[in-house]
Formats: sequence, structure tokens, C-alpha cells
Amino acid sequence: MPFQYQYPHPAVTTDVAVFALRDQQLQLLLIRRAREPYKDRWALPGGFLEIDEDLDSCAKRELAEETGVADLYMEQLYTFGCPDRDPRERVISVTYYALVSADKLSLSPGSDAAEAAWFPLQRLPELAFDHAEIIRLARERLAAKTHYSTIAFQLMPETFTLSELQSVYEILRNEKLDKRNFRKWALALNRLEEIGDKRRNGNHRPAKIYRLTAPDRVDIIR
Repeated sequence: MPFQYQYPHPAVTTDVAVFALRDQQLQLLLIRRAREPYKDRWALPGGFLEIDEDLDSCAKRELAEETGVADLYMEQLYTFGCPDRDPRERVISVTYYALVSADKLSLSPGSDAAEAAWFPLQRLPELAFDHAEIIRLARERLAAKTHYSTIAFQLMPETFTLSELQSVYEILRNEKLDKRNFRKWALALNRLEEIGDKRRNGNHRPAKIYRLTAPDRVDIIR
């Protein structure tokens, strides 16, 4: 006799908070919904899990389908499951946050997204579902993780100066860092290599240019 399910089954979605540094500020990738519920309101890229699909694959697929963004660093964030979070049905969302360098971006909205665009975190539009709470948690997690990992390196372009790297950390942590101590810390990680060129910024002395030795890797700092 076939097994009989005794309980109702909630739907499962994935939602992804994608961060990039653009115009010297942390920005978030959003899509404008083309369908109800919340038609025309902005939301995180995401969608329903297919029956034969794992969670990571769903998050990557939905992100690529709705924004055209792929091949970026992504981590699972948290599971949101309030009973009334989605007016359609009982929906549990497994959320992710992702980072991408601004020089690798090319948006191409599709699927149920009418539009995809970047928004500064300080000027987000009204959001669908509980996505404001997801974004708040993702921002806090990202800032905290800069203290014990190299996750911030995922926001860097192919080449950069130490001053540019320090600026990224200051933006993520929302605090000013001591220049000498930061440079000593960054170089001690053994993740940067000089490329032999220098870059002048305004009237300052030319600065050495670096690149990451393992750009796709995030290390935990002990």
C-alpha cells in the first residue's frame, strides 16, 4: 500500500540578496515584479524550488533567469517561514546573500521580472513580501563576516590599490580604519600580489597595484 502523506506541504522558494560596490557605495540588486502578488513592486531575485532541484541550484537558476547575473560568490543566509509571509500560499524561503565585483556586471532581466536594477542600500524602494527583513539580516551578516574572513575580496575588481581595498572595508563596516594597521593586516593574509604597476590618484603619490592570488576563494581568518 503506498505511503499516505498526513500533513500539508508548504512551497519552498529561494531569494538572493546580491551586493556590489558601485559609485563608492554598497548597492543591492533588485527586480521589479511582473506578476501578482506585488506586481510592479521591487523584490529580491528568487523563485520556487523545482521538485528535482537542490537549493543552491534553485538560487543560481532564479538569479540568472531574472537578472542575467551568474558565476558569483554566494552563501546561504537564513530560512524565513512566517505563515503569512506570502499571500499565495504557505511559503518557506531559504535565503542567500551574494557578492560580485561591479566590473563583472551585465543585467538582463527575464522570467517574471519586468526590470532589474541596482539600488543604494540607503535608498531602497518599497519592497515586496518580507524582503526588507532579509536584506537587513544579509547586510549585518556581511559586515560581521569581514572581521573573520576574506569575503570582502569578492567585491574587488581584477586589480586595485590597498587604499581602494581599505575603502571597501570601511564601507562594509561603516567605520574608519587606521591606514597603517589595515595595510599590515591585509598584506599578512598572503592573498595579494603586486603586479608591478602603480596608479596615481589625484595629487597623491603613485600607489602599488595588487591582484588576488585566489580570487574565487574565501578564507576564514583565525
